[in-house]
Amino acid sequence: MLTGISVAIMGGDARQLEVIQKFTELDATVTLIGFDNLGRQFSGVSNARLDPLLFQTVDVLILPAVGTDDSGQVESIFSSEEMRLTDDLISSLPKHAKVYTGMAKSFLKKLCAAHGIEVVELFERDDIAIYNSIPTAEGALMMAIQNTDITIHGSVSMVLGFGRTGFTMAKTLQGLGATVKVGVRKPEHFARAWEMGFQPFYTKDLYPEVGNIDLLFNTIPTMIVTAQVITNIPHRALIIDLASKPGGTDFRFAEKRGIKAMLAPGLPGIVAPKTAGRIMANTLSQLIVEDFKDRSDVE
Repeated sequence: MLTGISVAIMGGDARQLEVIQKFTELDATVTLIGFDNLGRQFSGVSNARLDPLLFQTVDVLILPAVGTDDSGQVESIFSSEEMRLTDDLISSLPKHAKVYTGMAKSFLKKLCAAHGIEVVELFERDDIAIYNSIPTAEGALMMAIQNTDITIHGSVSMVLGFGRTGFTMAKTLQGLGATVKVGVRKPEHFARAWEMGFQPFYTKDLYPEVGNIDLLFNTIPTMIVTAQVITNIPHRALIIDLASKPGGTDFRFAEKRGIKAMLAPGLPGIVAPKTAGRIMANTLSQLIVEDFKDRSDVE
């Protein structure tokens, strides 16, 4: 339980509703910032505006999946007001407080570091990434089905990257009857892909491998689907880039060649916000319960 722990949830999207529900169940004192247009009511939860006095009482600050932008702005689909995380606000947090977010840009990291406040990035955790790979793969399949005139079954589908998302993506395509080619960089990934019945190749050999594909799913966040590679991709093919912005595809050249290429980061929060919210809520609550238990044991 989190009785007596003050949790401020600032901004976000539908995923945050699951987080709010979880922390109220754990008896935390929950304050919402940037939820003034939220139609749903949560028992025992209060709403507030940004205020240094409020931050002085906060043990846990939970930000949206993307944290802040490069100027400190925090997005919320439940508010029309602009919210910005400032030096005054972070400096008001108690030194034991922690800031939780999906991913932290340099602005947020520097701001918190300047005041000795720890930032916890959930998307850096293997468990979160693996759980999130499921709605990511399902969302990518949805996009593929909506934007092609063929079935996944019988298609030649390529997955670039064999990490946490690439692994799930390849396995899902295989389960639907696709011929799956997997681009890897490490010998151990090549061996594992071969053992699982995929057609592995090294990404340095990407150019000749794309010549017969119907679908390409990229999970590598650096430029890999270059203009040169695109010249060998069939015009019928669809590229879905699942890497974080700006992705790993030359979108301008793909458009010039008439090949449809789509950047699709953050699919869990779009296609399955309830599931993605539960993933975040369960991990957050586990981390925070353990953190305060360890702290009380020390004290």
